[in-house]
Amino acid sequence: MFKAKILFIGPSESGKTVLANFLSDTTENVGGEYSPTQGVRFESCWPALMKDSSGMVIIFNPDVPSHLKEIETWYSMFISSQGLQENQCLLIAHHKPGSGVEDRRLPLASHLSRLPLIHSNLEEEPEDVRRAFCRYLGTVVNTMSESREREEMSIIT
Repeated sequence: MFKAKILFIGPSESGKTVLANFLSDTTENVGGEYSPTQGVRFESCWPALMKDSSGMVIIFNPDVPSHLKEIETWYSMFISSQGLQENQCLLIAHHKPGSGVEDRRLPLASHLSRLPLIHSNLEEEPEDVRRAFCRYLGTVVNTMSESREREEMSIIT
């Protein structure tokens, strides 16, 4: 059995806590009044958080123009520096309730456009989000398994 450490990262007020609670079946504050969480704002703590991470999910609000630029910074600080494979990463364009935004092509930087992208709308299609995240998680676990097998084979030979 593998334990996967998946980090949810991204700009403030992008929906990280709402999605984490939803995907972990926690119902606290889902659909309720917004209560901001306290993120880790001290860059000196980030290496400790990244240590032994198996995957990264960058969550952003596509309705906030600055988020598209901010996720480039998150990518370089967390994903590039960790050397994660593209299949260990996921972009979630989280649409806030009432945004009325449909899935659309986003103007992502070329390195971000290679990452899997899902549009999250928990009001209209919550189970689609859950299924897409489960597929991503399965990919991460498979990558971990393959890596472990290669490591074991290198020890044997």
